[in-house]
Amino acid sequence: MTQELHIVGAGMAGSEAAWQAAEAGVPVVLHEMRPQVETFAHTSGNFAEMVCSNSFRSDDHEQNAVGLLHWEMKQAGGLVIEHAYRHRLPAGGALAVDRDAFSAAITARLQAHPLIRTSLEEVTELPDQGQWIFATGPLTSPALGAAIQAETGAERLAFFDAIAPIVYTDSIDMDVVWRQSRYDKGETEEEQKAYLNCPMTKPQYEAFIDALLAADKTEFHDGETAGYFDGCLPIEVMAERGRETLRHGPMKPVGLTNAHKPDEKPYAVVQLRRDNALGTLYNIVGFQTKMKYGAQAEVFKTIPGLENASFARLGGIHRNTFLNSPTLLDAQMRLRSKPNIRFAGQVTGVEGYVESTAMGLLAGRMAAAEILGRTLPTVPQDTAMGALIHHITGGAEAKTFQPMNVNFGLFRPLEDVRGGRRGRKDRYKGYTDRAKAAWTDWLAAQEVSA
Repeated sequence: MTQELHIVGAGMAGSEAAWQAAEAGVPVVLHEMRPQVETFAHTSGNFAEMVCSNSFRSDDHEQNAVGLLHWEMKQAGGLVIEHAYRHRLPAGGALAVDRDAFSAAITARLQAHPLIRTSLEEVTELPDQGQWIFATGPLTSPALGAAIQAETGAERLAFFDAIAPIVYTDSIDMDVVWRQSRYDKGETEEEQKAYLNCPMTKPQYEAFIDALLAADKTEFHDGETAGYFDGCLPIEVMAERGRETLRHGPMKPVGLTNAHKPDEKPYAVVQLRRDNALGTLYNIVGFQTKMKYGAQAEVFKTIPGLENASFARLGGIHRNTFLNSPTLLDAQMRLRSKPNIRFAGQVTGVEGYVESTAMGLLAGRMAAAEILGRTLPTVPQDTAMGALIHHITGGAEAKTFQPMNVNFGLFRPLEDVRGGRRGRKDRYKGYTDRAKAAWTDWLAAQEVSA
């Protein structure tokens, strides 16, 4: 009988790892502590629950590294990316999903797989025997975190992650707000009008910044310091960096024209993106926050169009943990001190749903190959997945290691056969063309060896 693979955590990475291993013919035990043990951020016991956002970001697979990861996962039969597209919501050039339908569908698929069984329990130790993947994500439980710290002998690395609020659509003033994606991006009219836009004049923006800076914030416990990941900064932290920071970040007004007042250019714009298929919920884009609940409602209701807003969920903040992977993991994502254990997902030091899922896909395939006695070819470094795994398992500087989104800066430079510098669009297309060829060859090599 084929040895079982144990996977701890049924988030994006764990769900994808379980699917990949089971599809390869390896029996999987998927351990998930929810709903028996709750976390700050999750609201259900479903697998692959989306918490911080409902977006997988850009799906442009020719000019964007995230979109290239989408493409690579689709070619590899990824479960998560399949359902992301199946439950897609209009969001301009982004891949946003109906988060409840998405996670429910993934849960059903995994529970129906004949080689996957689930165990609803908290795992608190790092086992000495068997093949394991720990994909516990940024919300690794304190008990398991302590076990990891004891095994690695290293201080737990941590940063704080913030969650954006969600608004009921029928509480938004549509006489003030208009529908438009930035630069009218999207192939259909629905895509081109995927966002709700709240315009601000300069006095309104200045008043908003003042309220934001003065609002009551969440206090940290003794000994905790806030090392935020730049891709998910609370809006208050951005405002503290300069009064114009938000206006050049999530509140930038470029590419938008107020349908109610087309001749009046907004000084700043707050965007909302649809959060479910019914269109009854919208999340405030980029508005992760550590404000206390009462302050949030007060400050956000100063935004034009949201004066009477009702919130399905207010924002929040939680502690995220990740490994210093360059020092702890080998190229197969195994813990050097316990090679029967792999790590996957955000706990390895990648940031974002897409990147976490990608690392789960690789960990599942690597573990399955080891159990089946097969040789898995090295993941090509010129692919998006290869660039990421190379970064976290040795390419990054261990002393300054921090969570990282996929980006073309992680890719090896292109050889310029023409002898001149490529333009950005040409260069990005070169990266994606090279990556697709390498990824296709890598997948084909596995089919030959199977």
